[in-house]
Amino acid sequence: MSLTIPSPASGTSTSASIEAAPAAAEPRTYQVRTFGCQMNVHDSERMAGMLEGAGYVPASGEHADVVVFNTCAVRENADNKLYGNLGMLAPVKAANPGMQIAVGGCLAQKDRETILKKAPWVDAVFGTHNVGALPALLDRARHNNEAQLEILESLDVFPSTLPTKRDSVYSGWVSISVGCNNTCTFCIVPALRGKEKDRRPGDILAEIQALVDDGAIEVTLLGQNVNSYGVEFGDRQAFSKLLRACGEIEGLERVRFTSPHPAAFTDDVIDAMAETPNVMPQLHMPLQSGSDKVLKDMKRSYRSTKFLGILDKVRERIPHAAISTDIIVGFPGETEEDFQATLDVVEKSRFATAFTFQYSKRPGTPAADLPDQLPKAVVQERFERLTALQDRIAAEENSRQLGRRVEVMVTAQSGRKAEETHRLSGRSQDQRLVHFSVPEGSEKPRPGDLVTVTITEAAAFHLVADPASAAEYTLRRSRAGDAWDRSQADSCGAPVPGSSSGTNGGKGGVSLGMPALPVRSS
Repeated sequence: MSLTIPSPASGTSTSASIEAAPAAAEPRTYQVRTFGCQMNVHDSERMAGMLEGAGYVPASGEHADVVVFNTCAVRENADNKLYGNLGMLAPVKAANPGMQIAVGGCLAQKDRETILKKAPWVDAVFGTHNVGALPALLDRARHNNEAQLEILESLDVFPSTLPTKRDSVYSGWVSISVGCNNTCTFCIVPALRGKEKDRRPGDILAEIQALVDDGAIEVTLLGQNVNSYGVEFGDRQAFSKLLRACGEIEGLERVRFTSPHPAAFTDDVIDAMAETPNVMPQLHMPLQSGSDKVLKDMKRSYRSTKFLGILDKVRERIPHAAISTDIIVGFPGETEEDFQATLDVVEKSRFATAFTFQYSKRPGTPAADLPDQLPKAVVQERFERLTALQDRIAAEENSRQLGRRVEVMVTAQSGRKAEETHRLSGRSQDQRLVHFSVPEGSEKPRPGDLVTVTITEAAAFHLVADPASAAEYTLRRSRAGDAWDRSQADSCGAPVPGSSSGTNGGKGGVSLGMPALPVRSS
């Protein structure tokens, strides 16, 4: 086994260079399987880009020559999920000796040698700081006929500078920082992704411009604590300035960001949101707990009054803003009184949606060693009460959308009942999921196009718009829709008449769409 763990001072790695895959009659195929958060999705774009730059092609059949797992370490069942998947691939690899398996991401950064001990058929293990090493590690494993393990303790190359293969042409993630300077007792992310490192504003804006030039009309700014952007170069208003700069990019119609931290959420950011037309009326603001005692135990440096005050300010400046959140139930020492405080804050906050989690011990976090770990049955019962409350609030908030005219950006994904209902799907400006029908005789939109419709039905987790006539349906064909046409033509080699927008000479677009957002997860 080859192990490379240089010190942060060295800044180098024996696998930093990207080596092309050996020439073969048929190019080797790959598949990237992603577990976890938006940052993992963003890293998977880079892994795919690196592999394609090294000569690999996406797998179209059941089995790939190379399968890469990009892992999460935050959730309790993350390791079980990984090892279960690896176990299922063991006989597949045994039947296909040339196949390779690689594991990267947060769980790889944390478990390191453990992965190769539990799954010795894995060929390469790499961490969160050296995504760019993947092609070289695969080449080395194949050449040396032994597993390769390489974990760096600090960032080698900023991931956004690596080649990228994005999944969608109309919407994309843009990372503005990696890492986190906070010390929340339940979170292992800082230990796995390191201290916050910020990209320079010019680099971020250049990447956004490149996405727009390729047809994207929406971007989501991504960071572990996105609103603390600028801490590394000493500008406390850097994030609000970045939002305003996004407003100057011609052709960029929708700007979102995730996830901010309430402790660092300042009025200049709210002002920038309200005063920049293409910053969408949507905010994800993690609460975690409504109990001040639990927030203190979590080392969350704000209290419930401050949190609610932020929501009041946002809604004063942006009346139709939809606000979502994260909540943890059953943190060690949480009493019934503490939990009731969470229910009270949720009732006052009127979240459009909430991602609710049952606390689980994560080895390596301070909270794992706290006394008064709660019984599973207590946590489950509280979780069910919380989700029932939030489901009611979400349904009530969505019912307030009835009769509203909303602009929906059409996505490539449709609802589960699309074949039955013949509806398409998209996201409104406030990020609500809208299923809509196209009136008979009206033009059907493409993914990336925008339709304006009136909401006719509301449920807890989605809205429905069924126009009664063509007069109630407005379609705006967009540059993003043109880019979608080009990407589809590129995939089958067919020309697309009338697609003149974009500056990439007819090549496919390069951005990743927002993934479907679950309402909650246990």
